[in-house]
Amino acid sequence: MKTNATDRSAAPELTPEMIHTAKIAHELRVAQQKRDRRARLYKHVFLIGMSVVMLYPLIWLFASSLKPENEIFNSLSLWPSEFHWDNYTKGWNALPKSFTVFYTNSTIVTVLSVIGNLLSCSFAAYAFARLEFTGKNLFFALMMMTLMIPYHVVLIPQYVLFLNLGWVDTYLPLIVPRFLASDAFFIFLMVQFFRQLPRELDEAAMIDGCSPYKIYWAIILPLSLPAMGTAAIFSLIWVWEDFLAPLIYLNDIKSYTVPLALRLFLDQEGQSAFGQMFAMSVLSLVPVIVFFVAFQKLIVRGIATSGMK
Repeated sequence: MKTNATDRSAAPELTPEMIHTAKIAHELRVAQQKRDRRARLYKHVFLIGMSVVMLYPLIWLFASSLKPENEIFNSLSLWPSEFHWDNYTKGWNALPKSFTVFYTNSTIVTVLSVIGNLLSCSFAAYAFARLEFTGKNLFFALMMMTLMIPYHVVLIPQYVLFLNLGWVDTYLPLIVPRFLASDAFFIFLMVQFFRQLPRELDEAAMIDGCSPYKIYWAIILPLSLPAMGTAAIFSLIWVWEDFLAPLIYLNDIKSYTVPLALRLFLDQEGQSAFGQMFAMSVLSLVPVIVFFVAFQKLIVRGIATSGMK
């Protein structure tokens, strides 16, 4: 009891100045919290507004796929006067070949291209990032220079090459180059990722008797899933939506991919079926969106983090 009394007597008394200062500090803290909440509100309103602007073309595309043909370009309203769900069923079978054929073709080309890009580009990136060989810096600089070469510059030489090989009107010109590390962007992306992995892992594996191939498969590759996921989604989007290369190398309609099939809805004589084309365009976006949603965590990690984080 004496100790408690002593503590109370030793405690400083609150003066009016101290009370006034505490009130001012509390008011300032409350005001700052209000400003922070207002700033967060403005930020969210801005982001929501920008999201609407960015998503409006997709919303318009989906709405137009359900409109009658005469309302697509004559009405500013997103809401159709009547819903034409049959645009999807009619569009699926409107062309000489069913869209099942075109989706199958695109799936074959895309899956093989993604696999080729991941294997070949990761091998090349591993060599540039972890191995030592003569002329490594020179070859890496030459590879980076290819990023500045427009695709149209090499289009004719590539076509002549594939024509002499007898590959025109096949999927080989679309797939084989992917297995030869032809996309320098993915090599550069993986090189930057591999360089952040500790070299002590390689040294420890070498002491255990691992070869460079074993180090790649057992150590580097499992740690590189974020970078591989990022490369996979970009590769899938670019190959799935590619229009120029299939247009050049594919002549038979039964070999067409989805972008080429969508163009068949446009008739130069004015009989274009825009409603059905927009309906098939909506369906063509589904694989890309599903793949992105499924692997978005790997994509974010691949861009924003290193392999050890």
